[in-house]
Amino acid sequence: MYTFFARMSRMKYINRWGLMRNTITENIAEHSLQVSMIAHSLAEIGNTYFDKKVNGERVSVLAMYHDASEIITGDMPTPIKYFAPEIRDAYKNVEQSATEQLIGGLPEEMKQEYRFIMQPKEEDKELWKYVKAADKLSAYIKCIEELSMGNLDFKQAHQSIKSSIQDMKMEEADYFIEYFLPAYSLTVDEQA
Repeated sequence: MYTFFARMSRMKYINRWGLMRNTITENIAEHSLQVSMIAHSLAEIGNTYFDKKVNGERVSVLAMYHDASEIITGDMPTPIKYFAPEIRDAYKNVEQSATEQLIGGLPEEMKQEYRFIMQPKEEDKELWKYVKAADKLSAYIKCIEELSMGNLDFKQAHQSIKSSIQDMKMEEADYFIEYFLPAYSLTVDEQA
């Protein structure tokens, strides 16, 4: 009996944004799907408009599993995770251990492929930039949605995440912000 996919299905029980009041809860399953879709779109934007040769499908799969270790660790709030280098480094070790525990729930013949997906490798360094940008865009979208419902708890996060995206100086993310992000402020009727 292998436990990997049953454990993956538990992503829906791990809520994000634990330090903040949320008008709509978000779990890591929802977040991972959104990050996967955005990462794929960033790759396609790069290929279509900026003459890149990015494997969008690979980027999407990396994004799909980018927070899988949180099934075991829970969602560590960013201000805590990066408060001090010792905490950041210790948490990276905890994430690594959790990932190995999850991978242990696969048949031996599949473990290496999932290890290659769930643990960043040097050869995927460029692709992980797309995952990181998509992760930040997903958080930024969450801030926009919360602020549009009057939840000012997300005001500071909105500003800091916006700055971190701008600091990436990634033309694909800039394109997404200019052409796709405005629609997130529309009502369902306005989107039609």
